[in-house]
Amino acid sequence: MNETTQGQVWTSGDAYERWIGRWSRVVARQFLPWLGVPAGARWLDVGCGTGALTEVILASCEPASIRGIDASPFFVEHARGAIDDARAAFDVASADSLPFPDASFDAIASALVLNFVPDPTAAMAEIRRVGAPGAVVGAYLWDLSDRMDIIRAYWDAAAELDPDAKALDEGDRYPLCREDAFRELFTAAGLRDVEVRAIDAEAVFPDFEDFWTPLLGGQGPAPAYNMTLDEEHRGRLRDLLRSRLPVAADGSISLLARAWAAKGTNP
Repeated sequence: MNETTQGQVWTSGDAYERWIGRWSRVVARQFLPWLGVPAGARWLDVGCGTGALTEVILASCEPASIRGIDASPFFVEHARGAIDDARAAFDVASADSLPFPDASFDAIASALVLNFVPDPTAAMAEIRRVGAPGAVVGAYLWDLSDRMDIIRAYWDAAAELDPDAKALDEGDRYPLCREDAFRELFTAAGLRDVEVRAIDAEAVFPDFEDFWTPLLGGQGPAPAYNMTLDEEHRGRLRDLLRSRLPVAADGSISLLARAWAAKGTNP
């Protein structure tokens, strides 16, 4: 991720974690067993962000090593500080220009980033290049147009108050985040045995403030837009969201966070 991606900023790992990184870990716990990578593999995490996926790989996949790359130096610094494991190392690099020799990795994974890469096709070509023969390649992206309810709830409410917000809606801006488009990206890259599936995770917020406060952090499309609003408009949007979200008797809010996951094998 970088600071110029469609006008967004990616400068605060802590704010990103509160907004969406924590839910990426929930998806990763279902995604990684599905990949079926054996212990002792050399892993690459493309677009590692704050290290959410790397952290789960280290905890559950017994990797020999893992390299994480991200275009944001701020996120790479966050990952280095958050993960203290000799098997892990992080670099600032772009997904479409990976700084590794051919056939360097046995497993390559990417979480929530391919829709932000300027040229996903070029990124997939690089992923294939650095993957060893038979390497497992996998990725997941939020289902932004349908059942990533955290983000959908925000943009639906935002567009009701501001018609111009519709142009910023991630469900429209990122067409790769759909089953058929994701499958085509992996198939066109020349990967074998391509599969795509939905992964449903439960995102539970203890109260409305836990939902709303991350939207003040400015990290990602929805929080970035949120912070362009004046106090009055932002307050109206906050009140509209509060009235619509499903609040349980104890004040908690439970939302579906659906991701599309794809995997294939390097020839």
